[in-house]
Amino acid sequence: MNHLLNNLIVYNHLKEDPVLSAFAGICRLVESDGLDEMPSPAESEELRTLAFDSIHRIMEVATQYGFEENLWATYVTYQLMMDENPFALVHEKQSLQTGSASEFALRDCRFLMDLLHYDFSRLEEALSTDCFSVLTKYRTIRKHERMYFGNISHVVNDLTRKLSEADTPESFLDALSVFYQEYGVGMFGLNKAFRIRENADGTPELIPISNLENVNYDDLVGYELQKEQVSANTLAFLEGKASNNTLLYGDAGTGKSTTVKATLNEFFPKGLRLIEIYKHQFKDLSYVISRIKTRNYKFIIYMDDLSFEDFEIEYKYLKAVIEGGFETRPDNILIYATSNRRHLIRETVSDRNDMGRDQDVHHSDTLEEKLSLVDRFGLNVLYTKPSFDEYHEIVRRLAQKHGITMTEEDLIAKANAWSVKKGGHTGRIAQQFINSLNPKL
Repeated sequence: MNHLLNNLIVYNHLKEDPVLSAFAGICRLVESDGLDEMPSPAESEELRTLAFDSIHRIMEVATQYGFEENLWATYVTYQLMMDENPFALVHEKQSLQTGSASEFALRDCRFLMDLLHYDFSRLEEALSTDCFSVLTKYRTIRKHERMYFGNISHVVNDLTRKLSEADTPESFLDALSVFYQEYGVGMFGLNKAFRIRENADGTPELIPISNLENVNYDDLVGYELQKEQVSANTLAFLEGKASNNTLLYGDAGTGKSTTVKATLNEFFPKGLRLIEIYKHQFKDLSYVISRIKTRNYKFIIYMDDLSFEDFEIEYKYLKAVIEGGFETRPDNILIYATSNRRHLIRETVSDRNDMGRDQDVHHSDTLEEKLSLVDRFGLNVLYTKPSFDEYHEIVRRLAQKHGITMTEEDLIAKANAWSVKKGGHTGRIAQQFINSLNPKL
């Protein structure tokens, strides 16, 4: 195995993976041509511990991503999918092009095929264990979908089967190329949405969001004009046409966030990705942009429930990124925000008093600076509370979707009582009402 990893050129980083590196080290000690006798009991125990630790790590990843059947082959496939090497990045979301890099990749495929089908029999004999056979013929226990990244599980398992069935380096490379063309490479290829995590040393890091709400435009009853505006703007963005940063504003619970989620689900196959960021993380916007500006995807930087108090200055970071910073915003990035406030920044009576004590000499300029933030959003989409008739239609549609069996008269009567109890009749309140009727939701 050590020989296989050391001969890789394009996929050279695979040998840096802790699991593959550990297995290579074990195999090097056990299967060395110069080894005249089997390892001593103490040596075997030490190697078994190292092997079992690596198998445990494979099982952890398998649980996280829903691997099936041959966990060894699936783990190797997953490493190939995540390896952001120059060859993979160049062919991300586009068809394979011939060149020297392709020749190197084809050469690597000969070794990768052997790695995928590695024979562990001698290793099992030397370490007196059958764990490797169990790993390659794994019987998966059905897991709850919230335990793993369900949206990418089938992609990993499907590519594993295709690579395992490939009988030539050419067909192996073709299968990889189709994956790069359809999904891309690395975590951006496999995941729809991401958020920022601050590490222990204070540095930011992008990590995937595993459990996403599976909603589409049909799940948002009404608001046809709003959905059409957001959809058309997003499609133009994906097609490289003129598009605008978008502010979805209006009453709470009217479907602003649902529209953004549905947009992501609708256009994910076309290369759309989303990064959720909160206002206290605006200082990390430059890091986010540096990570994604060269990738062959279109990114929405999403800010939910965006608003600022008069003492908060994070909006200055946002203004600089949206428009007016020294560096031009990359053309693969768009900003979508939702807010219950039209002007985003809280405005008080004193904000309009230029003559008050201890006021800024040019206070009106300060006010204009605050209010100008909304002008940086080229598309403003208003969401208002639905009428009672629209609220009833939302209730009926949700009840039908979730299989609620109740007469319409009884349903509407209960929905009205629920709206009185909750003090409103928005789409969110309608969903909460349906949830109360169906505890499984």
